[in-house]
Amino acid sequence: MNIYRFFNLLPFILITITGMLYLINFFFGVIPETLLFGCRWLFIISIIIFAFRKKNLTIWIFVALIVGACLGYDFPTFSGKLDILSKIFLKLIKTIIAPLIFATLVHGIAGHSDLKQVGRMGWKSLVYFEVVTTFALFIGLMAINITQAGVGTKKIDIVHEKLPEAASQSWEDIILHIFPENIAKSVAEGQVLQIVIFSIIFGIALIMVSENKRTFMVNFTDSLADTMFKFTNIIMYFAPFGVLGAMAYTIAHMGLDALIPLIKLLLTLYGALIVFVLLVFFPIALLIKMPIKRFIKEIKDVAFLAFSTASSEAALPKAMIAMERLGVPRKVIAFVMPTGYTFNLDGTTLYLSLASVFVAQATGMHMSLTHQLVMILVLIITSKGVAGVPRASLVILMGTANSFNLEEWPILMILGIDTLMDMARTTINVIGNCLASAVIAKWEGEFDPDGAEKRLLEEDRMHNT
Repeated sequence: MNIYRFFNLLPFILITITGMLYLINFFFGVIPETLLFGCRWLFIISIIIFAFRKKNLTIWIFVALIVGACLGYDFPTFSGKLDILSKIFLKLIKTIIAPLIFATLVHGIAGHSDLKQVGRMGWKSLVYFEVVTTFALFIGLMAINITQAGVGTKKIDIVHEKLPEAASQSWEDIILHIFPENIAKSVAEGQVLQIVIFSIIFGIALIMVSENKRTFMVNFTDSLADTMFKFTNIIMYFAPFGVLGAMAYTIAHMGLDALIPLIKLLLTLYGALIVFVLLVFFPIALLIKMPIKRFIKEIKDVAFLAFSTASSEAALPKAMIAMERLGVPRKVIAFVMPTGYTFNLDGTTLYLSLASVFVAQATGMHMSLTHQLVMILVLIITSKGVAGVPRASLVILMGTANSFNLEEWPILMILGIDTLMDMARTTINVIGNCLASAVIAKWEGEFDPDGAEKRLLEEDRMHNT
């Protein structure tokens, strides 16, 4: 018993000692690097032992995040090749998304044969998305105007960085991009909204066939959805390796010194996102009578995964499971969450409003409030048309800079910390879509957290017996 308690306390003892040594070294510079290195890795070994004893996926993901960061810092050459782990994990996750969305949406529509509800959920979702993203827009604007993070930025050359290229899109192209021309192509390219459109039409068509023909497909999609949720649980065992690879690769390529010139911008974004959660998400959760502690418990794994991989796709299957456990019907989740990945990007919207003004501040261009609002409105519209483009937010910023005659070098600076910024905005995107599914379920009168909790307790009781 004493040994067990010792191993539980060991990581906290070592992190305290290591932190004190770093603090002393920061002020006096007297601690040898070898001692710091040794303390760092003793702490790493202790938390790995702690994770083995706890056997909890959330703890393993968190430990992998720390181990990856230390590997990237101490062994950059080796860590620069570990991105293969994150790529494998993301590939496995992407295999889940299309069949999961198809199965849950088709079963949700055809299984209940309620076309009116599909229409209601559609317009309610769009209204909610627009209201919340507008709040995100103004909080981002206020944050960057308060901190003035871009003012006084010195121009630096970043010759090794290169922005991704994307063809300019007209409003016709943006609308056409929503609709699938070949469902196999949509699945292969990961076009979530196109898969949603196909699934909705397929579900409506299924309602129109005779009962005996419909029953087989409804049962099939129900079985497919359950199977894909179990598939997700299996894939999640690889999540710590994916997280470790992503973090090690990021730190190895960026280094820590490269963050210093942009630390104010980074802190502004993180601070603005925290304010957004407290002023927007928290009141909404209280309004719909969401059990806050249970919500945090269910989505903590989802948030860790989104933050560490900077991928909404990686977190989607796990997020759908979490919200079903909280009492949101599967049919609502299947409609709202994939749609929100295009129209409800709260973190990205806040980031775009903040980053675009930062570019103007860095180049010394004074922008009136009216000018800022015009630029942000353009960003909101154009951001809907670049789903699936790597580093899409940077592509949008580059196009905006050209439209408003801004210099491009601040965007190249942002590219240096884009991964860290993407981790935060992706996390808020995912949490926002989880909450959105609960809001629409509540609006439809189908949000039942108490009933879901009773079912979970009953399942646990049956599993234990």
